[in-house]
Amino acid sequence: MSMTARDALAGRRALVLGAGVAGLTAACALRHFGAGVDILEQAPAIAEVGAGLQISPNGVRVLRALGIDPAEAGDPSAAVELRDREGRLVTRLDLPQSPGFYLCHRADLVGALERAARRAEAHVQLLQSVREVALTPQGAEVVTAVGSTHHTPLLIGADGLHSVLRRVLDGGAEPFFTGQVAWRALIPGDGGAPVAQVFMGPGRHLVSYPLRGGALRNIVAVQERTAWAAEGWNHPDDPDNLREVFAGFGGPVRGWLDQVRAVYLWGLFRHPVAGQWTDGQGRAALLGDAAHPTLPFMAQGANMALEDAFSLARNLAASPDAPAAALRRYATDRAPRVRAIVAKANANARNYHLRGPLAPLAHGALRLASALAPGAALGRYRWIYDYDVTA
Repeated sequence: MSMTARDALAGRRALVLGAGVAGLTAACALRHFGAGVDILEQAPAIAEVGAGLQISPNGVRVLRALGIDPAEAGDPSAAVELRDREGRLVTRLDLPQSPGFYLCHRADLVGALERAARRAEAHVQLLQSVREVALTPQGAEVVTAVGSTHHTPLLIGADGLHSVLRRVLDGGAEPFFTGQVAWRALIPGDGGAPVAQVFMGPGRHLVSYPLRGGALRNIVAVQERTAWAAEGWNHPDDPDNLREVFAGFGGPVRGWLDQVRAVYLWGLFRHPVAGQWTDGQGRAALLGDAAHPTLPFMAQGANMALEDAFSLARNLAASPDAPAAALRRYATDRAPRVRAIVAKANANARNYHLRGPLAPLAHGALRLASALAPGAALGRYRWIYDYDVTA
């Protein structure tokens, strides 16, 4: 990249709402092209809660373009194994090692991005819960709960599911309960291979993989049910509820669940992709979950946020004197791709939960396809993984 491109946004400033994956990546990407960046974060410290996530090659390319070694955030993943409820292997998808897939603790990814943002001299302000956002002729005005007011020519909404800026740009859109809930838990690691395993059963499935070199094991378990559960990551539940739902699962699942001491339950809600990502005048834009929350069944939430951030900064750098056109181009570039990924995640939820005679038929077809055309299953997702937003 030429020095001209690296300095394209020199003298420009942006204010980012949120210091999660989306916000910190946006800060790094904007600084990469020379813009000055301030970040408002409502928490008292940047200490991301949550558990595991997976970074696929499309996200890895963004990290590397921003000078971040993905090994700072996680461990290379060797494969994905699909198994039936008894633990029998249905198919194994061996993963290419360049640029690679990574198994990450969310806190480690956020930590790597925070270090990069601070190295790049992005300015982070904590304890800044946003109360109100207003667009002005000069840009945007942000008022926080502690009474401080911030003026900025460009406001970036990376403030997640309940984005304040999305309400201004796109209005309120009510999510709906999908009829699925998910538990997440971390247990001590067992030194297992760096492989993500999916155990599929009627109306439920469980995903598990090691973290931090095998020191921890991440568990996410999903059940279809009519009983509503609140949305959000941090609602404690009784581990016995999780064990009861997955009592019929074999292989290592029972032993893993016996070790669960703390578990969190959340309802899975489907949110529409925002219809309006920008204000049309170059003053504000959404990215990440603020624009397109997704169900977790393609492991692309963090990856889409990484892509969004680089795309937004790159488009602004390509047209530094025409921010309105740059942000419109960003939204036009991103919306079709994220809609397709969200739709694929929605479909995968059904594929993991087959009942009755459909399950063995589908599993048999997967085994046969894997034997006849190794790699074909992963190839169906090349449109996701081969994408390079940094090119």
